[in-house]
Amino acid sequence: MIFGAKEINGVTFSAAKKTKVSVTHSKRLWEVDEEDITFTEEDADGLLLSHNDALLISLSALDFKIKCVLVDPGSSAKIIQWRVLEQVKLTISIVSATKLLFGFNLASMTTLGEILLPMNAEGIMKTTLFEVVDCDMGYNIILGIPWLHEIKVVPSTYHQLLKFPTLEGIKQIRGYQPATREMNAVSISSNKGKEHVA
Repeated sequence: MIFGAKEINGVTFSAAKKTKVSVTHSKRLWEVDEEDITFTEEDADGLLLSHNDALLISLSALDFKIKCVLVDPGSSAKIIQWRVLEQVKLTISIVSATKLLFGFNLASMTTLGEILLPMNAEGIMKTTLFEVVDCDMGYNIILGIPWLHEIKVVPSTYHQLLKFPTLEGIKQIRGYQPATREMNAVSISSNKGKEHVA
């Protein structure tokens, strides 16, 4: 869990191992027909089950695609790696504003600044304020509760899927389970041979 971003208004996600999750959105608040967001066993077709994999997706920002985006419903931050901004030549857009993040890599970390990026989630554009970090983490971006709430996303790590309401109906973003497995394999192999002191 990562703490240090804006308050979340006391709203939390609770994890449950259910084969069907349903959320109904009101017509008046969402300006779309009342629809259910439902996860079924068919949503898990093609996945390697049973698993404990994190939910990794890809998103577009400006004219580039960012892979290894961690969807973390236990985090209150939106974080992007310095190296990602360096690769796409956006480091000059970083605004100096340091913050202390607690719980990041089991320690505290000072951010390098902030950056606003227009993120495209299946045609839904949302300008997102990210905290910029320069550290050793496997993810290019971490999207926490604030982004999930802004897009009105319902995530399912079990189904490796995000679903959210739009004017055109319910859209979804599928996670990429092989990338998660590859990252876990690298992490496990790098820790082999190290002695652990109890």
